[in-house]
Amino acid sequence: MFRSFISFSLTAIIFLVISCNQHSASTNDDQDGLSSFNADSMRKHDSMLASDSFEGRKPFTRAEEKTINYIRDEFMTTGLEPGNGNSYFQEVPMVNIQTNAAPTMQVRSSKGNFDLKGFDDYVIFTDKTDSLISLNNNEIVFAGYGVVAPEYNWNDYAGLDVKGKVVLVLVNDPGFNSGDSNLFKGKVMTYYGRWTYKFEEAARQGAKGCLVIHSTNAASYPFTVVQNSWNTSRLHLDDRGKNVKYSDVIGWISKPAAIKLLEAAGLDSTVLAKADQRSFKPMPLSVTLSTTIKVTATYNKSHNVVAKITGTKRPDEVIIYSAHWDHLGIGKPDEKGDSIYNGALDNASGTAGLLELARAFKSMKTKPERTIIFLSVTAEEQGLWGSAYYAQNPVYPADKTVANINMDGINPFEKTKDIVVVGQGQSELEDYLKEAAEKQGRYVSFETHPEAGYYYRSDHFNFAKVGIPALYVSTGIDVIGKGKEYGQKMADDYRNNHYHRPSDEYNAATWKFEGGIDDLKLLFLVGKRLAFENKMPQWKEGSEFKKLRK
Repeated sequence: MFRSFISFSLTAIIFLVISCNQHSASTNDDQDGLSSFNADSMRKHDSMLASDSFEGRKPFTRAEEKTINYIRDEFMTTGLEPGNGNSYFQEVPMVNIQTNAAPTMQVRSSKGNFDLKGFDDYVIFTDKTDSLISLNNNEIVFAGYGVVAPEYNWNDYAGLDVKGKVVLVLVNDPGFNSGDSNLFKGKVMTYYGRWTYKFEEAARQGAKGCLVIHSTNAASYPFTVVQNSWNTSRLHLDDRGKNVKYSDVIGWISKPAAIKLLEAAGLDSTVLAKADQRSFKPMPLSVTLSTTIKVTATYNKSHNVVAKITGTKRPDEVIIYSAHWDHLGIGKPDEKGDSIYNGALDNASGTAGLLELARAFKSMKTKPERTIIFLSVTAEEQGLWGSAYYAQNPVYPADKTVANINMDGINPFEKTKDIVVVGQGQSELEDYLKEAAEKQGRYVSFETHPEAGYYYRSDHFNFAKVGIPALYVSTGIDVIGKGKEYGQKMADDYRNNHYHRPSDEYNAATWKFEGGIDDLKLLFLVGKRLAFENKMPQWKEGSEFKKLRK
């Protein structure tokens, strides 16, 4: 009988092992779904969404309805379910703030008076909806980096009352300009270095205005990108009824113009370097500014597009793939007279990638155990507003959201050996990607410009802010057969010559999307692994978001 028991036990164990292996093979077959990826399909979607007929896909324009209906129809054709109850849409209440700033800003000081010229010297706007915003001889204070960061023992506003004043601040973090790796994260930008944070903190401090001193190296883009915001419309979430603080006037000032302000105060550019030191104290400049902004506010609703594939075993646990559908619309003509900001790479390519991923998951023979959400968000270009609204008003609870995988620009060119993780060391999703890449004979590299703060510049950031592990990747530079130098040159060319310009257009001759398809396959494999796992990926030690998940 004992021998029979052993025989029975061994048989049971063998059967269990075989069953587990079969289950593992059926649920984790790396090839399941991969064959559905198609470069021709990517090109079709990108060329359509980036065509002139979509007029740059700006929210609150007639192009919005055309864009979101296109995405919805593609989701429906693929066989996806509505992602928000019975609807494929999530309404996002917003306000369109159209500004008309005066052409000049008057500067007064004991050393003389002069004017700064709008667009050339500075670009200002507002988050307020009052019909007239003004500065009327308001004093300027140089507040270093405009940062209050207790964890870094840093407070640029210590002992300073800026109510009714305009703060002049530097972009990026103290560690960037000083080269001191012990200041913040050295060259790696934290959220404190983002211009959006500077405006938020200035408002919390009660400042009348906030001007960020532009530097191409510190901001990671030229002043021409900033100039796109001159006397145009900007979208914002509808905050009526909420106690949200805003400064009256916010914007950017060129470095030469900022030095003029310092000189009017009897100072020079060496003052800027003092802001890198822990001993820095804010400096009232005894210089005043005057100007006006006329505002027209229009309240309306934009839309996120949401679709899903319901999980077979744990449908309440969701994995969210995201990409923003919007771009800048029709704006000021470039040197060739082109005024349509088509946004072919940013982010028609990401939207096309979202549609490809949806088709791949839908084609799988073994259906995912967790629910897969495909979220195309609005108003990223205006301040990540679509994803911010979703994070604040989630269709699926944050504590049941396994991960966010975000796409903002998919490689339209050749295949690369590497894929770039933006935000090194943030979450375990980085390790998932690394394993998937190695199985495909590729490798993970990391962003070459961590000082640009790209981890805080796309929609995944809003998921991270509510504790959801978020993966964001960028195009690799190690181009097969051509090397890293060639790949870096391509990346630099886009950033310097096409980013947020009308020239970001689909190119039928060169955009084959071979590299993009390879990258999408890796993101698919990461999501598929998550879809069959029982555990939840975690933030890594040292991530500022780890405490939020807890």
